[in-house]
Amino acid sequence: MRSIFQMGIPVSGKNLFPSNIAGLPTWFTIRANKDGWIARRKEIDFLIAMNAETAREDVMNLDPNRVVVYEETLRLNQYRKDLTFFPVPFAKLATEITPDSRLRKLLANMIYVGVVGELLEIDPAEMDIALAKQFKGKAKAVALNKTALEIGRKFAKDNFDKAQVAYKTQRMNATKGKIIIDGNSASALGCMFAGVTVATWYPITPSSSLCETLADYMKDYRIEKDGKASFAIVQAEDELAAIGMAIGAGWAGARSMTSTAGPGISLMQEFIGLAYYAEIPVVIFDITRVGPSTGLPTRTQQSDILSIVYCSHGDTKHIMLMPASVEECFTMGYQAFDLSERFQTPIFVMSDLDLGMNNWMSDPFTYPKDRKFDRGKVLSAEDLQRLGSFGRYADVDGDGIPYRTLPGTNHPAASYFTRGSGHNEHAIYSERPDDYQHNMDRLNRKYDTSREHVPQPVVQYAKGANIGVLAFGTTHWAMIESLDQLRREYEKPVSYYRLRAVPFTKDLIEFFKKHDRVYVVEQNRDGQMAMLVKLELPAELIGKLRSIRHYSGIPIDARFVTDELIAAEEGEKK
Repeated sequence: MRSIFQMGIPVSGKNLFPSNIAGLPTWFTIRANKDGWIARRKEIDFLIAMNAETAREDVMNLDPNRVVVYEETLRLNQYRKDLTFFPVPFAKLATEITPDSRLRKLLANMIYVGVVGELLEIDPAEMDIALAKQFKGKAKAVALNKTALEIGRKFAKDNFDKAQVAYKTQRMNATKGKIIIDGNSASALGCMFAGVTVATWYPITPSSSLCETLADYMKDYRIEKDGKASFAIVQAEDELAAIGMAIGAGWAGARSMTSTAGPGISLMQEFIGLAYYAEIPVVIFDITRVGPSTGLPTRTQQSDILSIVYCSHGDTKHIMLMPASVEECFTMGYQAFDLSERFQTPIFVMSDLDLGMNNWMSDPFTYPKDRKFDRGKVLSAEDLQRLGSFGRYADVDGDGIPYRTLPGTNHPAASYFTRGSGHNEHAIYSERPDDYQHNMDRLNRKYDTSREHVPQPVVQYAKGANIGVLAFGTTHWAMIESLDQLRREYEKPVSYYRLRAVPFTKDLIEFFKKHDRVYVVEQNRDGQMAMLVKLELPAELIGKLRSIRHYSGIPIDARFVTDELIAAEEGEKK
């Protein structure tokens, strides 16, 4: 993948591995194409079969006229006559390099890279650069693996006819200046640039690498001259402790966060309700995986939508940011902290396993040089001296957002009780029905105010389109490719609404008004986002809503969207 990227060819890589540690088969899928499409492609053109447990099934699932490179002892060519097979004695070739049986298994992996490099005409110089990067600082490993690469290339050159391979790489200039990074690392960078000082977390796939990477970044960039850390990153004893610590830090004035996945969110709910009602800022990254229960930890979905918006018991409405790219993981990573303090509430950043754990090509990230942190409505001692007093939960400005003070503010009027039970505008305990209803109405007003401040949707109206699609998160990459397929193959213009945050903005209703039908495309079984959209629409527009759902746990692909939409449109004609 690195070699292809270095040749200037758009590329992406997706790792598919089992949800356990039993050493079961894994797959790594590389997609490279001149048009820049980087979503998953369901069809496999070039299979490298190295695992005896799945090799036959993988071969049987291929479309005709595809290419298979395989360990010759697997004898895969006996199963199909409509494929091009290249058998390679990987184990035997590895013995030419070392007598060490453990090393031979590892070097076989590099021999097949050499074979594939020759068959696809990947530049050898770029492969050497990628190899040196992989084993940086390990001269012996570089030399050993380079020998394996060369043996693989020579074997393919001496024994195979490259003319049988319909696929070739050709140098382009489409990746100049770009980077490859995973979403969790990008999110961690965003948190560091946001000025995070407290991160508390409990390990859970697929979110663990976010705080692990954040810890590495902070050790590099946030150690003071005296050697002391200007941050606290704590691995808690469980998810409930992690969110409790993060909320406590947010209450104390720190920029605080945690990262987790669906099962962790389930355990955090009571504390999240406390933060919502007591109005405490905290940022929560939900790297979504398959559910329910503990689900499949290494499969991807967009299935926590409803559980997050209404997280905790009672009436709650939470703000969700929905990055579609690693660049948005970075930007929304730092925007989330401003929003959390501005609105004094938990902010959820809704990534997923596909975005968080896989490598994505991106432009380098830029951080606005003149950007200042937005700490929201915080009263200083000087402010209190001027005002004399304040109501912690009073709506002074009509936007639903109250003023707060931070612990340690040196003024007697700064103090108030922080409580998750009933309270009035002055934070005094109350069970009066009017106090409770007044507070809940204000919280709802605050949520409505946030519509103008969350990341706005990206809306593209296609000329002559009578239908539109709404998608969010990583579904975006399949969606833009599907729009191209619909235009080229069916001459069907389709407008596109890319949702970037909840609550919705005024653009949503306008989009529905301009189309006969709008398809909400998402990666879950029940159409959770479609349900939210339905709740937002006036009654006369609800009939325009349609749903396309993909929920296998494998990232959605463009062909699925195209086929589903065309079938649905054909059904509308009947």
